[in-house]
Amino acid sequence: MSVSTAFHPRPHATLAPWLASMAVMCCTLLTGPAAAQTSTTAPATWKPSKPTEFIVPSGAGAALDQAARKLTELLARDDPSQSFVVSNKSGAHSIAALEILHRHPGNAHTLMTLSSSYGNSLAQNALPAHLQKGTPLVTLFREFTTVVVRADSPLRNAQDLIAQLRKDPEKYSIGIATTLGNHIHLGVASPLQQGGVNIQKLRIVPYKSSAESMVALAGGHLDVVSATTPNLLPYLQSGRVRVLAIAADKRLDGAFAQSPTWKEQGINYVSDSFQGVMTAPGTSPAQQAYWVNALRKVSESREWKEFVTLNQWDPFFLGPQDTSRALHAQVERSHTLLTELGLLPNTSTRVAQAR
Repeated sequence: MSVSTAFHPRPHATLAPWLASMAVMCCTLLTGPAAAQTSTTAPATWKPSKPTEFIVPSGAGAALDQAARKLTELLARDDPSQSFVVSNKSGAHSIAALEILHRHPGNAHTLMTLSSSYGNSLAQNALPAHLQKGTPLVTLFREFTTVVVRADSPLRNAQDLIAQLRKDPEKYSIGIATTLGNHIHLGVASPLQQGGVNIQKLRIVPYKSSAESMVALAGGHLDVVSATTPNLLPYLQSGRVRVLAIAADKRLDGAFAQSPTWKEQGINYVSDSFQGVMTAPGTSPAQQAYWVNALRKVSESREWKEFVTLNQWDPFFLGPQDTSRALHAQVERSHTLLTELGLLPNTSTRVAQAR
């Protein structure tokens, strides 16, 4: 069966596991005419007629928020007749944000960040049925989770952290954002489990955003934080934090050049987190085509590429059908992992109160 695809990545070794999973889902999910990729080349017959709300399921200043604000800035630059309002709606499993997205089916004047957290919430069966009908539009880039401590911490590397937590899993408070079981949480729990730590006894402290958890770390209210690269960049550049491990296949560039990967330290863990954009359920092909074309144009711009590089993200573009397939693949992987880690609802994972 021939499957049309909008996937045009740069050659990059870190994409291989993620794309392999996607390829499996292509074979199992798509049959017959439904396999056709949504057209992104035909002229769109729809255009926004009023300001578009872009919903971000996290607090202001974090990686999701930064990406959304840059996207809307560049979308408005490309079409000055359009305007955007960015709304931050943080909350468990993005339910507050998803309620807004699903409030008006067919309303393509509402966009929302699509991230790995959404797939993990689906994997946990944490979303009511009426909030599982959003329309994926595009994937824009892959991101990497890190585990970080203050520069004055006695923990020098991942093996130090593993050694201490094997003795006492409750020894350190570990900040995450925004929900138990999401990709930020798995980004620290999964490699620690590989190292022999009882991850069900970890002291996990959820925050509204990674921007907030990093402030708490810098202020001495947390011992460890799991977050994606943009959130700790200013702290790393100023020498206030130390990266114990980063979930990439190989070391990143720039400020992260001295940050070791988990694989370097004997733990075979690489994250598969991503960010993209979704819209309301029930939108028409013409509405979807408008946004896919607009987002594709932004993704090809010099400003966007520089922004992605600055944040140490791995850029690539997937259209609607391929994004849906990749999301399904991630849900299956995450459900299996959450089951193994005991992080599905009604397990004994301890949630610590932020002090």
